[in-house]
Amino acid sequence: MAEAASAAAAATTEQANGSSGGEQKTRHSEVGHKSLLKSDDLYQYILETSVYPREHECMKELREVTANHPWNLMTTSADEGQFLNLLLKLIGAKKTMEIGVYTGYSLLATALAIPDDGTILAMDINRENYELGLPSIEKAGVAHKIDFREGPALPVLDQLVEEEGNHGSFDFVFVDADKDNYLNYHERLMKLVKVGGLVGYDNTLWNGSVVLPADAPMRKYIRYYRDFVLELNKALAADHRVEICQLPVGDGITLCRRVK
Repeated sequence: MAEAASAAAAATTEQANGSSGGEQKTRHSEVGHKSLLKSDDLYQYILETSVYPREHECMKELREVTANHPWNLMTTSADEGQFLNLLLKLIGAKKTMEIGVYTGYSLLATALAIPDDGTILAMDINRENYELGLPSIEKAGVAHKIDFREGPALPVLDQLVEEEGNHGSFDFVFVDADKDNYLNYHERLMKLVKVGGLVGYDNTLWNGSVVLPADAPMRKYIRYYRDFVLELNKALAADHRVEICQLPVGDGITLCRRVK
């Protein structure tokens, strides 16, 4: 996740400076805009007609706070936050996990969706970013659902795996962290998520770079993680432990339903 933070900082600098390696500036000014839609007007239409009118006031507050952060490109987009919130309600999730928190927009979407006695094990290397969004989470009255752990996620996952009682105990996991560890997370999560439970991997279309030639102009952080994303997508498609669905929401999210 440290690499992800560094990459986000580099990406923010590149956005401010214009093109990098021949790539044009980001088309849309909306913070958290990661839509793969070609039409900015259509994306704005989705936000204004479907997302913003239903957005919880604390979600809006947190989104606006995050907009002023130098790494705001890391935030979950508003339409993806709406999707996660509805998805969790549809599957009746209660015990959840989030790997990669940043300021907590997707975390708040989850906390608002699960029942009052639901739980979220949330992990990130940067507590300071989490605490930036914590006032909004507390204002929403859902902070008691969150168990935040500062530091790398793999040691925490390994500890969970060691205890048999944790196997198959999680209903839902959202992963939005260091792409080079996604497959490492996946192997551990296949033990921790229940059969019938879901894992959501964010950024699996990676700014559309997954279909670009290897020598195409790309921002440095896009190029750095691109091969890891391609490897993940190939591995998930071949993994018979899960049913998958890759959705062009935000920057791409792949849902994995554990079947064995």
